[in-house]
Amino acid sequence: MQSSSLAAHLAARIGALIREEGTSPGTHLAERKLAEHLKVSRSPVRGAFRLLAAEGVIGEAEGGGYVVLDPARAFAPPSEATPDDDEVYLRIADERLNGALPDRVTENALLRRYGITRVRLGQILGRIRSEGWIERLPGNGWEFLPVLTSLKSYEDSYRYRLAIEPAAILEPGFTLDRNALAARRAEQQALVDGGIRSISNAALFDTNSRFHETIIACSGNAFFTEGLRRVDLLRRLMEYRQSLDRKRAAVRCREHVHLADLLLADERREAARFMAWHLSTVGSEKVAPLPGSVTVAD
Repeated sequence: MQSSSLAAHLAARIGALIREEGTSPGTHLAERKLAEHLKVSRSPVRGAFRLLAAEGVIGEAEGGGYVVLDPARAFAPPSEATPDDDEVYLRIADERLNGALPDRVTENALLRRYGITRVRLGQILGRIRSEGWIERLPGNGWEFLPVLTSLKSYEDSYRYRLAIEPAAILEPGFTLDRNALAARRAEQQALVDGGIRSISNAALFDTNSRFHETIIACSGNAFFTEGLRRVDLLRRLMEYRQSLDRKRAAVRCREHVHLADLLLADERREAARFMAWHLSTVGSEKVAPLPGSVTVAD
């Protein structure tokens, strides 16, 4: 991937983090921590910082490094790709699940296969890399990482979530991040209010998984948090393969709003019960749909 496209992609990712976490102006940005989070070296993070600084999102700190200046100027996240980019991205996902793409691929082979420019391919591969299902090899090669490919493994992922997510809400160290959850609730309400009709499949998955990951992070249990994050990485491509009925997706988003309201009202036990019901019903819907029906992303 060209360094400029990687820096632009990382700038979008960092901008998204600044917005999603409600980072206040004056907050210092930790280069090493961001590099670890984004699974890249510190050099491209510095390039991303320079792009964000040029847009006035961040600025140089007196003691070195960068601080947030204006979060509202943050770049759009990678999920807000062009329709053409989304089409190629989803083709790669589908062909990887179908076995049409080998474990290792080169950029030149992908350029020939999808007929796009190297810059666009770099942006798409950067997006896939940030989502955790491909890694760059020395040279211009890439290696796909393991994902869920069978209905059995997909069903097991929901059984695992059913075991940890309700339990996480009842953890002794659970401390609700009200600002973060309120932001996630607003995203879900926007989908219920009509956004569900226009959001892309990939963005819908990101929005819904972000909702669940925000809640489990409040548990204070790093094993729960990392466990769910890893499962979300593994199940991403299986979710993309599902046909999405947006009316049913809206129902699930409405359930997210209700769950957020329970937590914001400090009704943790009821929230844990509702989480268990929510996961069990949506899991059953996905792994054993009725004939002719479709499933929804969550």
